[in-house]
Amino acid sequence: MFLAIDIGNTNIVVGVFSGGVLKTHWRIATRKRSTADEYGIVLKDLFRVAGLDAGEVSGAAMSCVVPSLESVLKLALTSYFGITPVVVGPGTKTGMPIRTENPREVGADRIVNAVAAFDIYRVAVIVVDFGTAVTFDYISPEGAYSGGAIAPGISISTDALFQRAAKLPRVDISKPASVVGRSTLESLRAGIFYGSVSMVDGIVERMKKEVGTKPKVVATGGMAALIADECKTIDYIDEFLTLKGLKLIYEVNS
Repeated sequence: MFLAIDIGNTNIVVGVFSGGVLKTHWRIATRKRSTADEYGIVLKDLFRVAGLDAGEVSGAAMSCVVPSLESVLKLALTSYFGITPVVVGPGTKTGMPIRTENPREVGADRIVNAVAAFDIYRVAVIVVDFGTAVTFDYISPEGAYSGGAIAPGISISTDALFQRAAKLPRVDISKPASVVGRSTLESLRAGIFYGSVSMVDGIVERMKKEVGTKPKVVATGGMAALIADECKTIDYIDEFLTLKGLKLIYEVNS
């Protein structure tokens, strides 16, 4: 079995592959103060509950945008699974040219997504990742990572709104019945939801016009199913794109 771990600012997504197929996955909260032992025990318990033998894991790969947790999760895998993971970062072989001003500053998750998307579609592609931030990444028809855009994620935007506007209540992020809200709560939901939809469609349309190709557009990340389904520009939704990319990069480096 192969273990893929995507460490994000809000959640850590863990996937277990067997025979090239994603067998199961979990999403756990990112806790920056947790120790390697705590993460190791959590992962072992998840395997146990799923009826999987952790001893059968023969390889692992990680992407991480929380620097303080990179060594913690690496130690957890070494101590509790007996494996040293491939950690995606500067110098990691990906099989994809990175055509930006400073390739070393591009987030590991963005590169992993790009590798997976091009491997699947084999044409120009835009990846929209709905995470703590919403990232937009363009991969050329030749399969080169060519840059993108970063916008505040839905949770960041709503948290800022509630912190700055004292009289506005906190609401769950969901699709409203109407864009014309008839109460404060419905007005908030409409603005948050359709504002995000319009932002995505607007940036994707501008990227398409600028690059002059006809890229496929794939959405991934925790909010992808909710927001992307309403977007006119999204062609595909792949919740596990990052996990698939980690497996591909592991194979390149093993």
